[in-house]
Amino acid sequence: MFDIGWSELVLIGVVALIAIGPKELPGVLRMVGQWMGKARKMAAEFQGQFQEAMREAEMADLKKSFDEVKEAATGFNPLTSLQKDVSDALRVDALDKPAETTTTTVAEPPVSPTTPEAPTPATFVEAEAHAAVNEPLAITREVEQAPVAQDTAPSETIKDAKAS
Repeated sequence: MFDIGWSELVLIGVVALIAIGPKELPGVLRMVGQWMGKARKMAAEFQGQFQEAMREAEMADLKKSFDEVKEAATGFNPLTSLQKDVSDALRVDALDKPAETTTTTVAEPPVSPTTPEAPTPATFVEAEAHAAVNEPLAITREVEQAPVAQDTAPSETIKDAKAS
């Protein structure tokens, strides 16, 4: 605690012997020892109370977390949640009712499915051109082409298809 060596202790003892006197020195040393003992007891008691308060705080935290886990575990029952899910899935009365909407919107007419257009002769020409070159068809962005004049020969159409 203090950095006091033997030489300092001897010097303090000599000064105390001269200042107090040899007759009073044993009583003073006894009193100083008692004070030191009381100070040590008080320090140990304070440290013990501090440690006890720390343990109580830790125990309170542990108890709180244990209570939270216990509450969560008692609130969770897999059988009741499973029964609720199955009963919701098997409920037939909800199938007959239309879906409820919270906002009022204007209903759009239902869209009827359409059939795709029949392939045109140009589609077959392009497919034959790709088959002749042995290259796979690539998915590309469709660009609206200008109408092909009727006086052009089919071989020019094949050349145009190869160039693109």
